[in-house]
Amino acid sequence: MMLNIWWVWVVAGFGLGVLEVLLPGYIFLGFAVGAVVTGVLVGFGLSVGVAALLLVFGLVSLAAWFVMRQLFGLREGQVKIWHKDIND
Repeated sequence: MMLNIWWVWVVAGFGLGVLEVLLPGYIFLGFAVGAVVTGVLVGFGLSVGVAALLLVFGLVSLAAWFVMRQLFGLREGQVKIWHKDIND
């Protein structure tokens, strides 16, 4: 199956990274990191079933999203307040 080949995960991760650049919002970036890390783990010899690979992908993606949320998210006291409407 294609999910047991390391480069498929890495290519999918880079594809999701490109998608994040085209549609920014820190949505696809966590999935991209998860796919690349899963590909690296498979490349280093992680030999498990498809369900376990998808679980690893999901957990790494979730962890990457939380880390990036802490690094790039709004800090306390940095709430954006709009004083003017662009249509005024």
